[in-house]
Amino acid sequence: MKILFAAGGTAGHINPALAIANHIREKEKGTQVLFVGTKNGMETTLVTKSGYNIEFVNVRGFKRKLSLKNVKNVFDLGGAILKSIKIIKKFRPDVVVGTGGYVTGPVLLAAYLLKIPTMVHESNAFPGVTVRMLSDKVDIVALGMKEAEKFLKNPKRVEVVGNPIRPEIFKESYESAREKLGVGDKPVILVFGGSLGATYFNQCIVHWISEVAKEKKYTILMSTGRNNQYHTVMEHFHEHGIETEDYKELSVSEYIYDMDKALNACDLIIARSGSSVSEMTALGKPAILIPSPNVAGNHQEHNARAVEKSGGAVVITEDVLTGELLTKTVDEILSDKEKLETMKKGALSLGITDATEKMRKLIMEIIK
Repeated sequence: MKILFAAGGTAGHINPALAIANHIREKEKGTQVLFVGTKNGMETTLVTKSGYNIEFVNVRGFKRKLSLKNVKNVFDLGGAILKSIKIIKKFRPDVVVGTGGYVTGPVLLAAYLLKIPTMVHESNAFPGVTVRMLSDKVDIVALGMKEAEKFLKNPKRVEVVGNPIRPEIFKESYESAREKLGVGDKPVILVFGGSLGATYFNQCIVHWISEVAKEKKYTILMSTGRNNQYHTVMEHFHEHGIETEDYKELSVSEYIYDMDKALNACDLIIARSGSSVSEMTALGKPAILIPSPNVAGNHQEHNARAVEKSGGAVVITEDVLTGELLTKTVDEILSDKEKLETMKKGALSLGITDATEKMRKLIMEIIK
């Protein structure tokens, strides 16, 4: 069996595809997998680091305003479809699966034209424009959240499966993860604003850490994201009089590659609310969610409010976000064991742990 995945841009698009690929290769021996992405996203490192081959096409998103770049992007899209056709004809997949990012459009359109079985997965409560455009062409639209279905026009078939989660996340325990990371006995706070970084989010996090680091009552694991965010964050720390190497309770990196251990080891998460909420809820992790206001359909706030409604998260919108508010909210949560337990139960009530198996069954079904 051969499966081609189209996934690109952020870790939120790529990790679900990797989770499905890993699960299928474990269950269906001899399965061959190929990824298609762009050279501008996280797939250049995440896919190859996971041991999969990847082909690249050149495609970018369209600007909402009229511009010359949109004219160029139209030609790029046409070229990406032609390149995708060549890749598909050479690899000859039994099915093509898209999990998000601009690359998903041309690859699944190429598969549609070649009459190859197709499936697209949407992880958010509000589907992206690519998924909405493809919904009446692909064989199955798989959804992470049922709320997304109402935004689709004339889909052939919709299945609500949850969001695929990397199986390695379930292989660690709280105790084993903490031991491997060497974080000690203090409460661990995991902080990430997205794989590509979030400027204002990071600024507020630096302000908050600068206020609490000297107290040394928490261990903080922070991922700054890419796009030069790491260097900017380190400069902000320096401006606040914090040299990170002087604080063993503080770990700052561009990207946390052993996220399975970090997620299991932490007591509280401070993060955006993209597709990563599926991993938080599956593990029952209390969270402070700060949805990005700069996303299509405000889908991150939709995601965050769903977790908040369950009791698993506190939502702070970016327009009121400050370091002082973070300090107050973190202290209130971590100082109240009863509140922590309530939040854990709330998060777990939304957690779906078998999405990868559901995706495998659907893939096998449309191949047959």
